[in-house]
Amino acid sequence: MSNDNKLTLAGLAKLAGVSTSTVSRALNDNPLIKKETREMLQALAKENNFSLNRAASRLRTQKTNVVAVILNLIDDTDQSINDPFLLKVVGDLNQALNQKGYELLLSNSLMATDDWSNYFINSSRADGIIVIGQGKSTSKIEDVAAAGSPLVVWGDPKVAANYAVVGSNNELGGFIATEHLIDGGCQNIVFLGDPEHAEMSERHKGHCRALARAGRVIDNNLTLSCDITSKAAYEKISTEILTKGLYFDGIVATSDMVALGAMKALKERYVSIPGDVSIIGFDDIAMAELLHPALTTVKQDTKSAAEVMVEQLLYQFQGKPAKSAIVDIELIARKSSKHA
Repeated sequence: MSNDNKLTLAGLAKLAGVSTSTVSRALNDNPLIKKETREMLQALAKENNFSLNRAASRLRTQKTNVVAVILNLIDDTDQSINDPFLLKVVGDLNQALNQKGYELLLSNSLMATDDWSNYFINSSRADGIIVIGQGKSTSKIEDVAAAGSPLVVWGDPKVAANYAVVGSNNELGGFIATEHLIDGGCQNIVFLGDPEHAEMSERHKGHCRALARAGRVIDNNLTLSCDITSKAAYEKISTEILTKGLYFDGIVATSDMVALGAMKALKERYVSIPGDVSIIGFDDIAMAELLHPALTTVKQDTKSAAEVMVEQLLYQFQGKPAKSAIVDIELIARKSSKHA
């Protein structure tokens, strides 16, 4: 049969003396099948010129009604599913998927294999993939897009990509955050966060644009790079004050959690907020308005974003092209910043 291109999945299963489902799982590297069995069946398929791609396509004849949601966390971050903003996005996605009759399968980039398309789609774990965050590397996301698997990404829609990206106008968010502090009288404004991260990079661009528009000199020493966690922000601000003193009167934080860490560091040193330092966050997580003082922030409409992401994924299930989309942002002025 080595030259028989018409060998079916059932025929291959008969040759091997196993069930069709065992063969299909083995050909798609499903870990439920023992490694030795997978290798044996894959070798048999190759010997009989049976296309693994054809095997995968036959597996897709039945829908799972499951969508895999992957948190794209970078290797050197402490950010996790415990992050309130990520929880908010996942919760909104779950609701939007449920309303369309789909279940959510949650994973993260540290747990999933390198080949997301094969692991989730070809193995019949899910019908499509939604990735939360572009992070510092998009290679795995690009591999999914190249494989032709249904895919939508929460990230920065202004970043050039060959897949649908849904997210906020991060550059505008960074601009209005910085402009708000300038209008409130801040002279030396720190940008606190990771300027190399896709979404944060755009916020940093907006920050610099606001400074330039106000005629301010862009001082690289006022960009303080740290991980997107409250712990990292706390340590960064604590170290800065300890070594240099209080040389700034405003902080644009790349997230509310980053702002929370900065506020803790300032309070421990009896720095008045906003008397001495005004702070603005990004995201508008639930606890933002419960902090003391309540946190001024740039709100991301994650509910609308989730609905758009699910809509664009479902378009792909129907064979239609998906489009990137920008959702609205809004400045929420509270007590952590001085107002003009």
